[in-house]
Amino acid sequence: MNTYRVLEPTLKDILDGIQPLREDWVVRFKVIEELEDVVKSVESLRGSTVEPFGSFVSNLFTRWGDLDISIVLSNGSYISSAGKKRKQNLLEDVLKALRQRGGWQRLQFIPNARVPILKFENASISCDVSIDNMQGVMKSKFLFWINEIDRRFRDMVLLVKEWAKTHNINNPKTGSLNSYSFSLLVIFHFQTCVPAILPPLKEIYPRNVIDDLTGVRTDAERRIGEICAANISRYRSNKSRAINRNSLSELFISFLTKFYDISSKATELGICPFTGKWEEIRSNTRWLPRTYALFIEDPFEQPENTARAVSAANLMKISEAIQTTHHRLVTANQNQISFLGMLVRPRISRIIAGRPASNSSYTAGHHVRIPVGTPSYTSAHRVRTPVGTSSYMAGQHITTRSQISRSVYSPPQAQFQTLHISPASHPSNLSSQTLNIRPASHPSNLSSQRMGSGSRNSTNERQENQIINSTRQRYVPHYHIQGQPAWRPKSDQ
Repeated sequence: MNTYRVLEPTLKDILDGIQPLREDWVVRFKVIEELEDVVKSVESLRGSTVEPFGSFVSNLFTRWGDLDISIVLSNGSYISSAGKKRKQNLLEDVLKALRQRGGWQRLQFIPNARVPILKFENASISCDVSIDNMQGVMKSKFLFWINEIDRRFRDMVLLVKEWAKTHNINNPKTGSLNSYSFSLLVIFHFQTCVPAILPPLKEIYPRNVIDDLTGVRTDAERRIGEICAANISRYRSNKSRAINRNSLSELFISFLTKFYDISSKATELGICPFTGKWEEIRSNTRWLPRTYALFIEDPFEQPENTARAVSAANLMKISEAIQTTHHRLVTANQNQISFLGMLVRPRISRIIAGRPASNSSYTAGHHVRIPVGTPSYTSAHRVRTPVGTSSYMAGQHITTRSQISRSVYSPPQAQFQTLHISPASHPSNLSSQTLNIRPASHPSNLSSQRMGSGSRNSTNERQENQIINSTRQRYVPHYHIQGQPAWRPKSDQ
């Protein structure tokens, strides 16, 4: 089919254009450190730590992605549970401190949101700050772990979010979907395609995650991490499971096909990634009474609806965007320029137009990228750094290790958390398996990646490396268990 032949390299070019570069990591680390300095100056927040979450932690952010940050209150080693009023007061204190410090733009306090937040911009990065948002932190880790089952998940999320922004349907403030909801739609698509790529999320964690975030933080995170690790390992090692080898272009078009009639389906059915099924709203007592135009259940915080902001009018707009894009993509005699107009915003089109065609490939479900240090695009001679081996897909590394490593993470553990996946040779071993994932963009790896040609200013590079190393030392302290490095929260040192 001509559509797939043209669309496949187009999607690769889009991914190369929107994936974060080295400086995108550096600037976010700097914002986190600067906010930490501000928080340290606030008396009411003495002992608190600053932890990123959201797409930055789950490795689902683009070059222009927002930065979500949680200020975690000091509560010994226990998970804190501050009330809404206290969170509002603390964010007001942060707002005053930011104004006094200066240099923070577009400050906006939203106290009456479901989760009170403080919004601002720093270094052109839009940031949302909340208090004790352990729910957000844990959800971000789950999305990061899910990506290790199949790396096409990350590529699809990035592509779908960019497409949604292009059609102005990715803004809950105007009554459309938030980025987290689009991530859940991709999960649901991967659960319901044939053969399935992802399992129902209840097979990864059988309980409501939020209910289990109690007590000692390290213990709670370790318990959750070990259960997820064992179940993910079991799923991946199931040799009787049919393997889906669809290309990225096939998955993207089938995503649009699946949700083509979402406006009519939403009147009776809800999307449930926990069970991996369309669920009848009238027979699901947790969802009644039906008061939403669209229901996408949060699998980690049931029965919350992540699409609660979507209005009836905007549901129609979402449906029209899906239908229009689907029609354009499957119409004969399309070229890359016409595809780009439907899939990306103008600035992404300009980036793609300014460099050679993609030299990555997608074969049999595996995304193969160019090796580290190989020049690939733009007049600035930037070097793309994802590693092009089967062990490094979508910038992440999986290692096999028999030891149990403590599944606890530090700010911004980001992404840097490590989930060890051991071979599931025997069912009795599954309970002691943990997952170990380290992205290629882990700060300890960034120093070896080049952002420019050989003429790049070495002084600038040394300065960036100093920032990275400083951040790594402050946010991601090492310690060892059974001779193996692991992560732990700064508060647990």
